[in-house]
Amino acid sequence: MLKEYIIQNWSMILILIAFAVILRTTIFLEKKIVNRLYGLIAAIFALSVLVFVEFYYAASGGYRWLRIILMSIRYSVTPFIIAFVLFALVKKYRWVVFIPAILLTIINVISIFTGIVFSVTEDYVFVRGPLGYLPFIMVGLYCAALIYVLFMRSNKKTDELVPILFLCLSFVFGIALVFIFKALYAQIFCITIAIVLFVYYVFMILERTKKDPLTGLLNRQAYYSDVSNNTYDITSIISLDMNGLKVINDHYGHIAGDEAIITLANCFRKAAGRRHEVYRVGGDEFLIVCRNTSLGDVLELIDVIKKLVADTKYSCSIGYSYSEEKEKDIDMMVKESDEMMYANKAEYYKK
Repeated sequence: MLKEYIIQNWSMILILIAFAVILRTTIFLEKKIVNRLYGLIAAIFALSVLVFVEFYYAASGGYRWLRIILMSIRYSVTPFIIAFVLFALVKKYRWVVFIPAILLTIINVISIFTGIVFSVTEDYVFVRGPLGYLPFIMVGLYCAALIYVLFMRSNKKTDELVPILFLCLSFVFGIALVFIFKALYAQIFCITIAIVLFVYYVFMILERTKKDPLTGLLNRQAYYSDVSNNTYDITSIISLDMNGLKVINDHYGHIAGDEAIITLANCFRKAAGRRHEVYRVGGDEFLIVCRNTSLGDVLELIDVIKKLVADTKYSCSIGYSYSEEKEKDIDMMVKESDEMMYANKAEYYKK
């Protein structure tokens, strides 16, 4: 029996082991998120064992009540797995996210005695009850909630939308395959979830390597990569530098300085549109790369930034360079915008 389980689930076992090993060495996720992902790995493994045992005894014939109990557990655990994905990937969610899955579990337990969701006849034939599709509906709702939450938390740009699209398509096909392969799909559900989760995790880690951990903006390495690989549509560079950060750090401490940097970063992020990428390239230094924008768009963006920053207790110096006809390369544009920014900073301190 053990040998058959290992043969049938070897790919899933390898993926889960690799996932656990990578989680142990990651530095990009909080300990709480890592622990939740460990729990998710354990839940997927446990479900794979349960599914194997259920189908093993179904193939052997008999064991009617054991099959009913195992089926009740499987139908209950499957929505829990998707809820656990939501719980693990979105740290703000607490145990309340499991309430619908708990209610479904109660219904499945009742079904053991009433058959309202499923039953196995005296001839060992599986029969779907009047609520037979409720577990699949619950899984679908959880999947939709997960996709919606991830989409709303994303920057709505291609780099973050691609993994969410992958997740969405995987779940859509996963739910559709239930009705194509029917009972056989239960045997590939665990490997499907393991692969989807692992691939999304890789996407998530790759994305975090591009982000500044303090502000969530793109980092210096992402800037170098983006401007070297795709320069043809860059029309403007905006340089931004916070005023008075050293004074804040010296008088109020570096925590206050970090708060100031985060506040300004949020202003830049809020002002930026789809054609603007904001980077933190130094301690209090930022760059905005504008693509396919007019001079009017650039000036309007700078005006919005000034208004947002004016609503805070901080200030920043701003400079820009514009090149509509591509007559300037990136280095020249950065130099021009920096010169304007430093002139603006000198004027600020003079006042």
